[in-house]
Amino acid sequence: MKYDQYRAQHLFIGSGVIEAGCKHLIGPRLKQSGMEWTVRGANAIIALRCAILSNRFEDFWEQRLAGTG
Repeated sequence: MKYDQYRAQHLFIGSGVIEAGCKHLIGPRLKQSGMEWTVRGANAIIALRCAILSNRFEDFWEQRLAGTG
């Protein structure tokens, strides 16, 4: 990896930002008491939460209806 170049561009090079994002995005929904998920169901909920929290909910459904998402 070209760490010096990435740092010069103010890009993150550690996993902390990704881990915190996952904790914020996934944990509150998938880790509630008594919940059990299939991989397919968990992936579907994660995709929906990502679409909602990134304000791309309409885009998400348009892609699903078009068969590209």
